[in-house]
Amino acid sequence: MKKLLSIVCMLALFSGYCIADEGMWIPMLLKKYNIEDMQKKGFKLTAEDIYDINRASLKDAVVGLGREGSPFHHFCTGEFISSEGLLVTNHHCSFNMIQNHSSLEHNYLRDGFWAKNRSEELANPGITVSVLVRMEDVTEQITSQLSDDMTAKERNAKIKEIAQKLEQQAAEGTNLKANIKSYFNGNQFFMSVFRIFKDVRLVGAPASAIGKFGGDTDNWMWPRHTGDFSVLRVYADENNQPAGYSEKNRPYRPDAFFKISAKGIKEGDFTMIFGYPGTTNEYLPSYAIKQLIDIENPHKIAIRTAILDKMNEAMNRSELLRIKYAAKAANVANAWKKWQGELKGLKRFNTVGNKEKTEAEFAVWAKGRGKYDGIMERYASLYDRRKDLILASVYAGEAGLRGAEIIGLARNVYEKVNAAVKSGDKKKYEARLQAEIAAFFKDYDAETDRRILAEMLNLYNTNLSDNWIPEEVKKARNSAGYDTYARNIFNKSALTTPEGIKNITGKWDSKALLKLEKDPICRLALSIRDFNTRQILPELVKIETALRNEHQIWLAGLMEMQPEKVFYADANSTLRVAYGQVSGYTPVDAVKYTHYTTLTGIMEKDRPDIYDYNIPQALRDIYASKDFGPYTQDGDVPVCFIATNHTTGGNSGSPVLNAEGHLIGINFDRAWDGVMSDMQYDPAICRNVAVDIRYVLFVIDKVAGAGHLLEEMEIVR
Repeated sequence: MKKLLSIVCMLALFSGYCIADEGMWIPMLLKKYNIEDMQKKGFKLTAEDIYDINRASLKDAVVGLGREGSPFHHFCTGEFISSEGLLVTNHHCSFNMIQNHSSLEHNYLRDGFWAKNRSEELANPGITVSVLVRMEDVTEQITSQLSDDMTAKERNAKIKEIAQKLEQQAAEGTNLKANIKSYFNGNQFFMSVFRIFKDVRLVGAPASAIGKFGGDTDNWMWPRHTGDFSVLRVYADENNQPAGYSEKNRPYRPDAFFKISAKGIKEGDFTMIFGYPGTTNEYLPSYAIKQLIDIENPHKIAIRTAILDKMNEAMNRSELLRIKYAAKAANVANAWKKWQGELKGLKRFNTVGNKEKTEAEFAVWAKGRGKYDGIMERYASLYDRRKDLILASVYAGEAGLRGAEIIGLARNVYEKVNAAVKSGDKKKYEARLQAEIAAFFKDYDAETDRRILAEMLNLYNTNLSDNWIPEEVKKARNSAGYDTYARNIFNKSALTTPEGIKNITGKWDSKALLKLEKDPICRLALSIRDFNTRQILPELVKIETALRNEHQIWLAGLMEMQPEKVFYADANSTLRVAYGQVSGYTPVDAVKYTHYTTLTGIMEKDRPDIYDYNIPQALRDIYASKDFGPYTQDGDVPVCFIATNHTTGGNSGSPVLNAEGHLIGINFDRAWDGVMSDMQYDPAICRNVAVDIRYVLFVIDKVAGAGHLLEEMEIVR
């Protein structure tokens, strides 16, 4: 136990040392470890200005966007820009909200949406906004009750038990919510305490031709010309406290909001990002990276390519299908393109080779050092056992349960009817399912989904050996073709329409379950589910649990071996600070990318015959008249810029701040050349991409005609 505690102390000692622009830093530790380096690089504020629990600080202006049921899993970040609860985030973070409010009559995806007054702001049930109240290091409370002779299962169970008690104690008697997460591969623990708001309304969003300009072609790329922003407002009760949606609610009055800088940026300027990065894996061993390169990413990319091909065909067939599938295609394409960039970067920077070199040094150093000795052999054995399982898991997830939407629906229907039968509470599950069915069929096209299913069955049967293919999936290859097979089961299934589902569920009794089990699509869904549950997950979970234990030991040992090296905690969807500078880069020989793009670049890409490049006519007219207002730099309107801040998923929507702590941009992406930064950061080529706040103001004012929103903001010129 003493050895474990000494490791924790050492982690704390080294967690703040910073080189280059790498790292995602814990706000409450900035004063002790980072602030001097930040100030040397140009930052003009103090650590207390960033994080303080006794007075308003910048942390109070940053929010995590989540969903009811999982509010601590922040899918995006946002930031307050007024004293009346107005906040900005990315267009793609609000994309589902915009899409849910869209119809052929009110196509907000295509045309944009701007509330003229607060009564027109649109509610978004299920969306939450989390405001951090405080963080607390609870490592000692947890690790003092652990011992080295615990198994990985026992250790994890004990950590969960202690964490739940501490979370309950922290929130008891308040309207706050607490959440404890592990850092440094389970060697350190911090608790975050939040105030979670549930009344979040859409205020404005530009047309997709601005907010999603460039579409999937430009996604993850630089140069970029995307106005990726949207505007929301948080509402609270009469006491300024969280409350469910009500017409009586009032705009939330945050403890702090960001002033907006319209002064502009230049190369070399200090930048800081404050947000909720999702997941990074900087300390994975070479074995994990090799499986990612050789197995996981190539197959996931192939599966999603097939899905996207069918979705794009559908969207090109009709405007209604474009509305229905725009958000779905964007969600599928986002990770699809990232995985391709990861492969490119990991190979280019020889990540496997670099890690193998470190591991060889570690193996020599670890000889005779207790649990560190032999870890490479243990890794080799575990990853060898994992390779077939992870491939089967990729297909069960990507091609099976998340491939054709009808498979997920069938599983959902069956499981709710089954739960109702077991519990005897038909009303509870039936009402919930009815709402889910209505939402499902609002944006569903059976013909498109049937084509996707045919492709998934083809890939499943082509790329896996027989022992990893569910029985119902195998049946498709013995038919007259995958397309014919998919058409036949769609024609025979009762699950392709709301009326069919109502008929087959009947009285929600055991007879309904039998009918569902005979339905061809439900039978296929259950076959994939059960195979995954029985044949894949038990052994895979056992291996992953053992690997987590080895990762904890590996990182602790690595830090003992390399006391001079920089270490920082991997991202885990908790509030972090990253800092760097505005900077262009050289992706390949003889090519130099500048640090910002302009409205002229948008006009150069404008193509009315291509959906993703067909900009609104209003933007063309403004450009022709040069009516740019006060939003220019060197006679042009700046659109996006890049910097060296270390970011990942979840940082979407994060505020990009200047040396004074003023908002200069909204983070929304990374440059494709450096997206391997989740596993290997290289300051020469890793860049975060942000929309310039001046372009945001320009679009709100000149394009949307929503200048009344600017009156709420404090703009520094």
